[in-house]
Amino acid sequence: MDRNDGFGRMVDVAMTTWGFIGSGHIGTTVARLAVAAGHDVVLSNSRGPETLGDVVADLGPHARAATAAEAARGGDVVVVTIPLRNYLEVPTEELHGKIVIDTMNYYPQRDGNIAELDDESTTSSALLQAHLPDSKVAKGFNNIFFQHLAALARSTGSQHRRRGP
Repeated sequence: MDRNDGFGRMVDVAMTTWGFIGSGHIGTTVARLAVAAGHDVVLSNSRGPETLGDVVADLGPHARAATAAEAARGGDVVVVTIPLRNYLEVPTEELHGKIVIDTMNYYPQRDGNIAELDDESTTSSALLQAHLPDSKVAKGFNNIFFQHLAALARSTGSQHRRRGP
């Protein structure tokens, strides 16, 4: 099945590769769901691909470890799931024209104070979008506990599928 990706290209959704910049609880959980749905995943973290061996082995042959730049380049859709304070480290050129899912939340006690967020003149996703002007940034997976994300996953059309408010 094909669909338009919003940039005039047709994308075969059956062949989607998900890139992950960050492989903590949310990144690993979404990667697991993507693999279960038949997609390939490219995982990265701040410590380097060699630290992801156990996760990749657990996910199986549809998963591989990489650097953040390689995950950005390799993903048709890329999930950014890192502490917000590090958003300027997200590769830009490799994400040109791609859909980027932003899972980040602002925690001043962890991220330090970010004036534009403290005075509410912008949002965390707007900061990432400004950093990635040639990408399409969408917020997702930032308001669900990672264990619920895994436990409550349901197929399209399921009567028990979780819906928004």
